[in-house]
Formats: sequence, structure tokens, C-alpha cells
Amino acid sequence: MPPKPTKGPDPAYQELKKDLAAQTLGTLYILHGEEAYLRDYYLGRMRQVLIPEGMEGFNYHRLEGKQVTPQLIADLVDNLPMMSPRTLIEIVDYDIYKASEADRKTLVDLFEDLPEYCCLVFVYDILGFKSDARMKQLSAVLKAKGNVVNFQRQSQGDLTDWIYRRFKATGHSIDTNDAHYLIFLCGDLMHGLITEIDKISAYAKGTRITRGDIDAVAVPQLDAVVFQMTDALMEQNYDKAYEVLGDLLHMQESPIMILSVLGKHFRQLLSARIAFDQGKGADYLMGLWGMRSPYPAQKLMNGARRVSPGWCGRAVGRCAQTDLAMKSQVGADSQELLLNLLLTLSASEVHHATH
Repeated sequence: MPPKPTKGPDPAYQELKKDLAAQTLGTLYILHGEEAYLRDYYLGRMRQVLIPEGMEGFNYHRLEGKQVTPQLIADLVDNLPMMSPRTLIEIVDYDIYKASEADRKTLVDLFEDLPEYCCLVFVYDILGFKSDARMKQLSAVLKAKGNVVNFQRQSQGDLTDWIYRRFKATGHSIDTNDAHYLIFLCGDLMHGLITEIDKISAYAKGTRITRGDIDAVAVPQLDAVVFQMTDALMEQNYDKAYEVLGDLLHMQESPIMILSVLGKHFRQLLSARIAFDQGKGADYLMGLWGMRSPYPAQKLMNGARRVSPGWCGRAVGRCAQTDLAMKSQVGADSQELLLNLLLTLSASEVHHATH
């Protein structure tokens, strides 16, 4: 079953979907975006539609990065298909907008007159794609002749539905809250979630996936682990907080990255505490921080109820001081500074909220 599109009508995506369903793919596509799983899924569908099984060696061509020159692309375009109607050419991580002026002119001429038998697809994997309106000829021909599809991260609802279907395909089920927890723990990119879903399905003893199944084998992202650390601090479970920090350092997470996430989390917690005092809820916090899921916003609101604004403010200040020390002190021991930060926060009374 194909994955669903990103939230809201996306004309480029809808056009690609329509082209695939009718088997009337065009001659020029640019596929890019954060959601590599969706991009690769639809690129695979394009191969299935265009190239009959067994004809890949004749009619499918792929070039990557430094291999690519406009002349080489043009040579491949000129190759007539053998024993099938069309050819497919994939160009991976070639930034057409950063090509030389002469190369861009070659590309513009090529794009304007692509033969109907050829489907030319530029795939942006490691490189990001960004159009440049200053290059008017290139931008105009892409708009007129091509379809630029941006595969964005999925909405919470679409991603949750997809997780249901993935677990169902393995003979399991998962409820909505645990699906949201999985997204919070492991991130909202489908490519990474597939690996975790497969591991959890293989581990689970029962049909229903439980929170324990997820925690037993899923690898959490850094943001989720920092949540565990700050939750432990707010609960005054300092041994747990030190244990989580020790695990992160043992896994060779960068102290500056840990501090960056920790500082952001305390800023979010402070804003959640202020929102709580003003009678605002998780929806406000999601809008303020551009969160895609209500799960972390609700966790922050729950945490904010347990601490005072003063404690949150001091935590934000201490993180800023530690960040300055890491970046400015010659020979500073980043791990020691991070540990001292935790010690300072542990010594600072939490002052649990009473309302």
C-alpha cells in the first residue's frame, strides 16, 4: 500500500501520483525533500512503470555527483530505447543551479527539447534543492517542462496511519498513544521509523505492541533522551539524570550537541510554564515552537506544572553560561562542564508548582 502524501494539497505531488496511475509520466522531474522514504518509494514506482523487467540494462541509466556533466546527460538522452517505449535517466545529487553558465545553457537547451521517449529525473539525496529565480531561463524551463516534487515530512495524522499499516503488515497492532510515543522517541522520518518498526515487531511477543516493546528495542533520538534527563531532574531523581547523561557520553554524543538540545528544552519548558500561568495550553506551545506533533508539547505542559518559572529561568541561564564556557575557554573539558551543569541544576531547588 503506498504511503499517503503530506498534509494539504500539493499540486506537484498530485501530478506525479496522477502520472503514475495513468502511466503517462512526463519527460522531466526533480525529486527532493526531507522525507527520503517517500522520494525513494515514488522513484521506485517510476522505474516500475517505465522499465519492463529485464530491460534495465538497456533503458535505465543512473549517474551520481562528480560523474555528471551536461554533455553526458545529453548523450544518455540521445540513446533510443530498446524493446520498450521509454528510457529512464536518474541524475543523483547534481545541483543544476550551481552549474557553470555554459553548463546551465546546455541544460536549458536540453530541457526545452527532451524527446517523448525519455524521462529525465534529478534526485536530490545528500544535496538539498533550492531554486534560484535569478537564473530566469533555467527557472522558466523547469516551470514549463518539469515537475518539481518536494517530499516533506508527514503530518502527525498521516504518519500515525502509516505506522498502523506498517505494524498491521507484520501481524501486529498499535494504539494511537503508543504510535505517537514511537514518533516522539524515534523521530518523524519514515525511513528511520521503518527500521524501528521492524525491530519492535520482531521482538514483540503479543499481537498488540506495548510501550514496553518499544522501549526494549527502539533507539531513541537525542531530543527524547534529553526529555528523560530533564524529567528526572524535575522529579529530583538525580541518579537517573546522571545515568542518562553518562549513557549519552558513553555513546559518544557530542557534549556541545547535548547542551544545545538541553538548552532548547529548558527554553521550551520556560515558555510552557509561562503559557501555563497565562491559561494557555499545548496548542499555543505547538504554534510558538513550530512543533508538528502535540505529544512533546503536552509533555512540556505537564512538566511545566511541576516546576516554578524561577527554576526554569535559572536552568536556561546556566545552559547559556555553560555554552559560552565550552566555546570560549581554551582547553575546556566539555564533558566536565556538562556534568557541572547537571550538578548545579540538581543543587537548585525545583520549587514544584502548587497550582
